[in-house]
Parts: sequence; structure tokens; C-alpha cells
Amino acid sequence: MRFPKLSRSLRQLSTHVFAIALGVLLTVSTLQVLPSQAEPAPTVTAVDTSNLIAQRQSPASAAIGSTSFVTAAVNRVGSAVVRIDTERTITRRVDPFLEDPFFRRFFGEGFSQQVPSEQLRGLGSGFIIDKSGLVLTNAHVVDKADKVTVRLKDGRTFEGKVQGIDEVTDLAVVKINAGNDLPVAPLGSSSNVQVGDWAIAVGNPLGFDNTVTLGIISTLKRSSAQVGISDKRLDFIQTDAAINPGNSGGPLLNGQGEVIGINTAIRPDAMGIGFAIPIDKAKAIAAQLQRDGKVAHPYLGVQMLTLTPDLAKQNNTDPNSPIQIPEINGVFVMRVVPNSPAASAGIRRGDVILQVDGKAITSAEQLQNVVEDSRLGQILQVKVQRGNQTQQLSVRTAELQNAS
Repeated sequence: MRFPKLSRSLRQLSTHVFAIALGVLLTVSTLQVLPSQAEPAPTVTAVDTSNLIAQRQSPASAAIGSTSFVTAAVNRVGSAVVRIDTERTITRRVDPFLEDPFFRRFFGEGFSQQVPSEQLRGLGSGFIIDKSGLVLTNAHVVDKADKVTVRLKDGRTFEGKVQGIDEVTDLAVVKINAGNDLPVAPLGSSSNVQVGDWAIAVGNPLGFDNTVTLGIISTLKRSSAQVGISDKRLDFIQTDAAINPGNSGGPLLNGQGEVIGINTAIRPDAMGIGFAIPIDKAKAIAAQLQRDGKVAHPYLGVQMLTLTPDLAKQNNTDPNSPIQIPEINGVFVMRVVPNSPAASAGIRRGDVILQVDGKAITSAEQLQNVVEDSRLGQILQVKVQRGNQTQQLSVRTAELQNAS
């Protein structure tokens, strides 16, 4: 009776053992097969992931993520950027009361001669454009200075001699005698600059030497009239790179370390807006300053305003308006300078300039550029509208510096 039961138990046990052994075998086989089947998957996933990352990365983020282009640009030009210190002595005007004979007898003859003088000190920037020691800067940095001191980045200082100043374009050339192996800033071309390009300003703002700020080109051909500098003839490069007092005359660089402008103008009421003279304009002016010490600018002698039909209509509908203006596009003459070429040619206040040498004129900036590009003594054929009639006048340009 026991043997049959024992035999049955053994058969059941052997069945369980066989099932367990078969399960282990299948598990081991599975573990041996799965790696070979899954092996290609990580490789494909890695390649695809890198491709996706590369596709998602934009050029801007790549540039921002790498600061090497700024470092390389600054290193390329940094040693050619200089600091310019100026000194100017101003003697105060003598009070007429001190010249009164009674006063002089009472206090003595020498009292009126003890008027103190005042020393004015200025600070600006510049950069070397020739190994012989030619430095380009702003005219307002060195204008009327009695002493100009140029300090190089390596600490050497030299007395600077102003070779030429052009107030109209706010440019000046200074010469230092420091041998013939000075570092020179590479000059680029402002005609290739586009809005959105990198802009790097280098200079000595607020007396902090060798300061670098980074931004972009905000806009191009911003006229001096728009900037609020009516006595200049320039189309500025506008940038949001930080430009502060002391930056004037320093270079504005592109991402390759080439000079594309000269930092010059700051609006005190603006936040993060600076202006620079295009380097192409500066090259031409600097060459003339080196050769002649000055630049002759032709002029007509009118104060003008861009006229549009809407602006004229606003004037004409005003009951207090002293004159009626033609509702056309052109340049409205607000004032004629006495003894100027415009006055001699018969241009009058209230005229609207329509054409110059057959070319339509639609803005004051356009007229200014046409005159600037003309030659001294050149006769310009100017078409004006006076009331309901048009007239053709011949205007011979004269030198702006001779204008009173």
C-alpha cells in the first residue's frame, strides 16, 4: 500500500523538478538572445539624439554659448586702442567793475590782474590707424585743447599733436611720436554692416580703462537730425552696446574684430542707445585731415524741414498759421541765412525745394546729402515752388566754414 503512494509522490516531484529546470533553461536562453537583438538600438538612439540636438541649436544660441569670438575680436584690436587726456586753460572774463578807475585806485592797480584761470580736463578714447603714430578720435575730444596726452594700453604715454579737426563730422587726427612699430586697428567696412550684427565697443568710459561692452547693431543711417545734433552732417550707426562718457573716439567692432565705426554720440535721455560714425565716412575724412588739416564742406545756407502733404494740411487748417503751404512732398525753407549762396540765388523763406539737378528731393536729409556730395563752387539747379508757381534757380555752393 505504501509503495504505490511513494511511487506517485516521486513521479510528481520529478515532474516539478523537470518544469523548474525547463524554466531556468528558457530564462537563460532568453538572457543570451536579448542583448544581441537589442545591441543596435542604443547606437541608433545615440545618433538620432545628437542629430536632433544639432537641429534644435540655432546659430544665435551657438554664438551666445561661446564667448571666444568676443575675446578674439578684442585681442585683435585691443592694443591699438588708446586713452586720450586733454587739458585746457580758461581765463575768466574780467568784471567791468574791476576796471573802474576809482575801484582800481581804492584796491590797487594789481588787484584786477589777480583773476584766476581755470584748468579744464577731458577724457576720451581713440585708436591707432597707422604704424607711424596716427590716432583717430572725435573732434570734441581734442577740440581747443592746450595739451593732449595719449596713453597706450601697455602704459606708455606720449604727447599728442592735433593734425586736423573737422567739427562737421566730429572727427580728428592726432599724431604721436612712438617709433614706427605701433599696433594698428584693422579697419573694416561699414557698408557691409547689417541690423542685428554683433557690435563690440572698446574704450575708457568714465575713466575705466580698457572696457569692453557687447551688443548688436540696432539700426543704420540714423541721421544727425534724428539724433538731435543739427550741426553735424552724418548718418550714424545705432547700437545698444553700452557707450558712456569717455567712450567717445573709441572703436566699434564687428564680430571679427574689425573697426566698423567710431563711438561718438550719447543721448542723455536714452537708455541703452549709442551712436557711431561709420568707418567708411571716417576713412575719407581722416585722409583729408592728414593731407590738409581740415575738410571743406559745401553749403547752401537754409534752415529746412521735410514737408509732406499731411504736414502742410495741418498747417493750412490752422487759423493762426501765418502762411499757406503747398500740400506736396519736398523740403520747406524755414529760414535763409543772410549773405549765403541761397540768399544770393534768390531762395526765399516759405519756398519748397522740389528738385536739385533734376533729382526729386523729398526730405531734408536727402537735400543735405546732395549738397555734401557736391563740389565747392559747383552750380546746382534748384527747382522750387513758391505759392502756385515753380521756379528754377541756380545756386553756387560755398564753403561752410565761411558762413557767419
